[in-house]
Amino acid sequence: MAAFGWLTPRRRSATARSVLAGEAAAEAARKSTQDESVSAPGGEPQFPVHGDDRAAAFFDLDNTVMQGAALFHFGRGLYKRKFFRTRDLARFAWQQAWFRLAGVEDPEHMQDARDSALSIVQGHRVSELKSIGEEIYDEYMAERIWPGTRALAQAHLDAGQKVWLVTAAPVEIAQVIARRLGLTGALGTVAESIGGVYTGKLVGEPLHGPAKAEAVRALAVAEGLDLSRCAAYSDSHNDIPMLSLVGHPYAINPDSKLRKHARELDWRLRDYRTGRKAAKVGIPAAAGVGAVAGGTAAAIALHRRRR
Repeated sequence: MAAFGWLTPRRRSATARSVLAGEAAAEAARKSTQDESVSAPGGEPQFPVHGDDRAAAFFDLDNTVMQGAALFHFGRGLYKRKFFRTRDLARFAWQQAWFRLAGVEDPEHMQDARDSALSIVQGHRVSELKSIGEEIYDEYMAERIWPGTRALAQAHLDAGQKVWLVTAAPVEIAQVIARRLGLTGALGTVAESIGGVYTGKLVGEPLHGPAKAEAVRALAVAEGLDLSRCAAYSDSHNDIPMLSLVGHPYAINPDSKLRKHARELDWRLRDYRTGRKAAKVGIPAAAGVGAVAGGTAAAIALHRRRR
């Protein structure tokens, strides 16, 4: 693990565990892409700047790229495979219902879900969870990707830039999602493993809040990125530390605290929820231009078909 001293100066303090979690996530993300390259399709969108290889994009996952929380969908898949009992599934269901209705990350619910997941996977092999993650993506996650946010990520890929997911979800499932979406890779919570078997402990802490900023900072140093030319996207005020690191922060499907903060600092906002949901949190349903506008319409149509 790299020493703390090589990190660039921080805008806000972070605990040693946040730094450790961030560095572990960055190391796991870079390692996962060493044997697998992602080719960006051709094209030259208006934004971001084409050919700027010192720029990259960082996307939060839950409620930004995907409707709901990846960890909860993962829990559903594990239950289907008899990893745990019905009463545990009821807890996962309640946490997911709260997340979708509130539209924000509740620390107690998220911590409970992480503790449950760690106890469930303890003693299982990392390779087993990766294989199961592929199946769970198809079963529960693929249809929940926001088309509008996906279009934004594609714009960066089309410009020849790397695109990373940054999430508190386990890095193994985050990497599956990133690969399925054609993204460069993922920064996620790193669970400790010995000999390829999970111990039930974390490396540092969950990749949440300040830890996400530390992961982005560490990856930027390792990749030679200029953060002032990078972009970051999130729905949650918990990710303000990460959004504040980059020169191009975006609030996507923002909660009320992030919306207020973004407007005060003149950050760009996008909302890919239905008009009714956007009005509930005080945001007009935003539609960009070109692919972004198309993505918004597709998201609304998809939601209506499910009702």
